[in-house]
Amino acid sequence: MRRTTFGFLAVVLVTGLAPLVPSAAVAQGTVSGRVSIRERDGESSKDLATAVIYLATAGGANAPGRRADAEIAMHDKEYIPHVRVLPAGSTVAFPNQDPFRHNVFSNSPAGPFDLGLTPRGGAARNTFRRAGAYAIYCNIHSRMSAFIIAVGTPWFTQAGADGGFALADVPPGRYVLHVWHERGGEASRPIEVGGGGMADLTLELDARGWRPREHKNKFGLDYTASDGERY
Repeated sequence: MRRTTFGFLAVVLVTGLAPLVPSAAVAQGTVSGRVSIRERDGESSKDLATAVIYLATAGGANAPGRRADAEIAMHDKEYIPHVRVLPAGSTVAFPNQDPFRHNVFSNSPAGPFDLGLTPRGGAARNTFRRAGAYAIYCNIHSRMSAFIIAVGTPWFTQAGADGGFALADVPPGRYVLHVWHERGGEASRPIEVGGGGMADLTLELDARGWRPREHKNKFGLDYTASDGERY
């Protein structure tokens, strides 16, 4: 077991290696394991399915997977789903299923955007050209938030409700394993994948230092008390 500290984020990584299987051909294996989150109250995490796991080649020469255009619906003043991971270069549609307008925007450094007002039945769209984490908000309804993680690699997934994950078709080689979570932050570590893949990886994020913070509107100002009541 090894403990690694990433700023305020403490990460415990326990690694179990599957046996390496030599082969004359280039075999592709599965990298699998489980993510957990250490909570302040010691309770079990309720949002493990929003954890994002992806692999990048150790040398940094990564090519994103085939674009995977997706949707995040705006329904009952919520973004559904709350988190999506997809290859950089993909386009996300934001269909408005509410009887009032929304204004999708992000001020994230990876690529800020403002999609303007989207009427009922309409759909705003944005292409996420650069890899990175994008926090998505609505300029009208302050409680609305979502996250898009654009990755420059074909090996990515989200954890299951129990924190389990599996990355298939990974060729042997040296990689950097990344894990991201809204409350647990982001951490990474090098791994070496053999022809038989890797199993029983256990990643623990520490969310005890996380505190919810109010975000600003698209102008960098506080939301007013009446913003969420206009529509």
